[in-house]
Amino acid sequence: MPIELRGAGFAYPDGTVAVGSVDLRIEDGERVAIVGQNGAGKTTTVKMMNGLLRPTAGEVLVDGVRTADRTTAETARVVGYVFQNPDDQLFASDVRSEIEYLPRYLKWPEHKREERIARAVDLAGIQDHLDTNPKDLPTAVRKFVAIAAILVSDCRYVILDEPTAGLDSNGLDQLTRMLDRLQAEGVSVVTITHDMRFVVDTFSRVVAMADGGVIADGPRDVVFCDDDVLRRSRIRRLETAQLAKDLGLSDDAVTVDDVVRVIP
Repeated sequence: MPIELRGAGFAYPDGTVAVGSVDLRIEDGERVAIVGQNGAGKTTTVKMMNGLLRPTAGEVLVDGVRTADRTTAETARVVGYVFQNPDDQLFASDVRSEIEYLPRYLKWPEHKREERIARAVDLAGIQDHLDTNPKDLPTAVRKFVAIAAILVSDCRYVILDEPTAGLDSNGLDQLTRMLDRLQAEGVSVVTITHDMRFVVDTFSRVVAMADGGVIADGPRDVVFCDDDVLRRSRIRRLETAQLAKDLGLSDDAVTVDDVVRVIP
């Protein structure tokens, strides 16, 4: 069953509209990047997906159940949310306790608890840090600790907020491997990010937002070649793709590989 937003919108009590009316569907095992400038409505939209915000118009369904009919905690166990700043999530005195918190709170049987913890630690690549206080770890490692703390649950959808911020090339490789494994397990991943290189290299479906609404939703190669969408969402082609366009080599090159193919 998917995540579905049906005319979902959100307005603050003072009347400020953050998201107008969004129709969006996230299928099992999909990787979807939501892009657009600050204020486009990206964060509000994904927070409606996991129950952190309740739509003030329309509805959001997760596995066919309206988020309005579940508690935030119930929805969050299905749709995990990893914040941009890991310090907004982490609270335990060591990494092991951080990962163990939810399974112990939910009183899972020991075999399930150990199995899920081992999976999360392996996916996040934090085996060497289990006895360390998260505050003593570099930001990049703390990000993976926060991810592991979400992956330990039974969530089948994971939302990543600016996951590449602060990551070096090794961290990016680890993140990509993790996304590949999650997709192979049928876990859907939604990211909101300003890192267009990450989007182009890692995501096949792109949702572009502007002014509180979706202005494009489709294959990466289509969205990133639409000049009107790029202008309205204030995102730019990668430098190599822009160079190919400027030189008259190709109007639809997106990746570096695309550009290489069109060079005479």
